[in-house]
Amino acid sequence: MTRLAAFWGCILLLTFSSKHFPLLFADGVNFIAHGYLTVEPAPLFLLGSNLTIYCHIHECKFGFKSFTNVIKDTVTLYNLSQRINCTTALFSVPSVLIPQSSAVCKMKTDQKSNWIVVNGLDLHAGLPPDKPANITCEATRSSSNIRCSWQRGRETHLPKSYNISLRGNGTQIRVEHIQDAETIQIQRTMLEENTKYQLSVEAYNHFGASHSDPFILCVRDIVIPETPDIVAIEFRNISIKAVLRWKTPESEAHLRPHVRFCTNLKDTWVETKGELKESLVIVDHLKPLTEYEFQMRVCDSASEHKNASTPSSNMKPRCSRWSFSVKRTSPGKGPSQQLQVWRILGDRDKNSLRNVTVLWKPPNPEDYNREILHYKVLMKNFHEKICTAASNLCSVLVPEEVQVLSISAVTPYGTSPPAEVEIRQSGSHLTPTADDRSVLVSWSSPTDGQLLYYMIEWASLPAAELQWKKLDRNRTNTLITGGLSFRQISIYLRQVVSRIELYQYKII
Repeated sequence: MTRLAAFWGCILLLTFSSKHFPLLFADGVNFIAHGYLTVEPAPLFLLGSNLTIYCHIHECKFGFKSFTNVIKDTVTLYNLSQRINCTTALFSVPSVLIPQSSAVCKMKTDQKSNWIVVNGLDLHAGLPPDKPANITCEATRSSSNIRCSWQRGRETHLPKSYNISLRGNGTQIRVEHIQDAETIQIQRTMLEENTKYQLSVEAYNHFGASHSDPFILCVRDIVIPETPDIVAIEFRNISIKAVLRWKTPESEAHLRPHVRFCTNLKDTWVETKGELKESLVIVDHLKPLTEYEFQMRVCDSASEHKNASTPSSNMKPRCSRWSFSVKRTSPGKGPSQQLQVWRILGDRDKNSLRNVTVLWKPPNPEDYNREILHYKVLMKNFHEKICTAASNLCSVLVPEEVQVLSISAVTPYGTSPPAEVEIRQSGSHLTPTADDRSVLVSWSSPTDGQLLYYMIEWASLPAAELQWKKLDRNRTNTLITGGLSFRQISIYLRQVVSRIELYQYKII
């Protein structure tokens, strides 16, 4: 006996993959089998079973050697469990929970030689079918067929067949066999509108069969409205509201529309009844610049009312099927809040035009989408001036008869509501208190006129950038901070009232 024939070793690779053996020869290399594999209980087995796999080689070789390997991501290596004889090795594989796998046996004739593939075998695992549940049947008023469906239960990982039986008045009317489908079409002309029939579904595969509970089918009770069509979707001015226009071949008087939608980031449908108008549904609380997928169905309002009044009833409202999807992207959102605005009044020129510097605070970035294009200053009954988006002030020449300016921020998706600022003024004296690091300005509330708000302005001296803020009408003091000395700061307090009186105070 030669050294080569006197000694051989064997290992098993169990590959968890949807691909079939031979996995290792996808590059086109010809495979020469050195034996074959068998498995108990069978290559098709119940999921979770313990397997016994036998590796048979063609030529008798004496002697075995055990090899130790590691578990990789998709391949599990099993060492020899038992030598049966000089041509057969046994491997025990516990609790296989993968539906599709491949077993590959390898051997080597001595310690220095390479591993040789003996052969491989595809393995399949599955489960018996669950009991078909929640049978439903429905047909539209104009349909020539009745569509019945059911829930199949858990995944079996195997081909599954169904026997559908329909009986009426104790007589078998129809038996149909289908495979891997959970719906069936029944010709409506086969059935009487007011007769009750019994429908049952049997599911079966290699591992067994299960039977549904009988379903009572009466054509009169399963008629649903026709499926509506979404003919248009608009986003009118406010991007968070979508207006769906729909139609149906039936009268809309007894129908109530329902809408559901989802985004491309989530596959969960959100259903809403929406705000209703004639042939319109308004869906609110949407997000700007978001792609939405919309579907729609209608329900019989009488059946909805009956179901709502008797919540313990098992009867469901009669609703149509969901319409085909329509996708739309919501537009961006324009600013919805007024700007905070103020102005500094200059002298009039020889043409009685006053130089007015308008100031504003930029809008909150969360209140709009994209960028500010520009700001717009409008004189009522006169022209407007466009001011650059990079600035927060703008100078305009105002005729004497103009008493109010309005300022708006303009974006690609809309313009903020106009914020008005008055131009007329008068003044009176106010006394502050101060320390080395801040200035506390206090004042008395006005006794006449309807106060709107206060506006305070300040700047360090010599001339520096003007700062300002708007104060609530109920305030009687404010603290100006920033390490300023009150001897080197100019402060103006203005009271804006309904009679357009402005009280002004200045400190140096």
